Amino acid sequence: MGDSAWVGTWRPHRPRGPIMAHFTSPGPKYSIQGTTGYLKHNPTKRKAPAYTFKGARPLLREACSPGPRYYVEPAMTRKGKEAAPAYTMCGRPKVKTEVTPGPSDYSPEKSKKHVYESAPVHSMSFRTRSFSVDSTPGPGAYTIPRVMGPNTVDKTASPCYSMKWKSKLGRFDEDLHKTPGPAAYKKTDDVYKKRAPKYSMSSRTKPAGTVRHPGPGDYYPGKITLTKPCAPVTTFGIRHSEYTMPLIVDVY
Repeated sequence: MGDSAWVGTWRPHRPRGPIMAHFTSPGPKYSIQGTTGYLKHNPTKRKAPAYTFKGARPLLREACSPGPRYYVEPAMTRKGKEAAPAYTMCGRPKVKTEVTPGPSDYSPEKSKKHVYESAPVHSMSFRTRSFSVDSTPGPGAYTIPRVMGPNTVDKTASPCYSMKWKSKLGRFDEDLHKTPGPAAYKKTDDVYKKRAPKYSMSSRTKPAGTVRHPGPGDYYPGKITLTKPCAPVTTFGIRHSEYTMPLIVDVY
């Protein structure tokens, strides 16, 4: 690519840091609050006092109170009822008969041991039922450790030997047919020998779906202006550029 495609000494290079123009912003999609009216007023602007005009109150109904349909006693004043004391007579209330202990229900002769000094007195009664339920282990429930043999607890045991039958391994009557023979092993592949290459043939694979490739008519060689010099071209874009830094106002 020649130097005539670039203007001045600037050449494309990798930026040293992030550039704001490389990042897109949401654009002017925020609604700015107005400065007129009472609702949704801009809090950063001064708002004048607002007054509302209310309509006339509706007429009262003709019958809005119950009227003088309640009977008020003559003795009732604004401070309460003012009348002479009045008494009423009724039947005698029924009293429930309670059974209380009499003088013969007490035994004062039994209070001597609590009032006067007396010798200790013991009494004998039947055995309580709790002892018959208790099941304690008897002498036969315990096992005394043995003093003979290898497994003694508090005695030193001498070496013990055991006798076992002779093993059949290596004997004259050993069954040698239990060992694997030559036919029990599988033949290994020729992985350690040189062999000729092998090829296999399979059916033709089918692509998943219809694959479309671009043809010669899909390209536009006349619009290439990067490798050839061309006159300056002016384009008309949107009013607000997406590379313009948005105005941020801090509202406290």
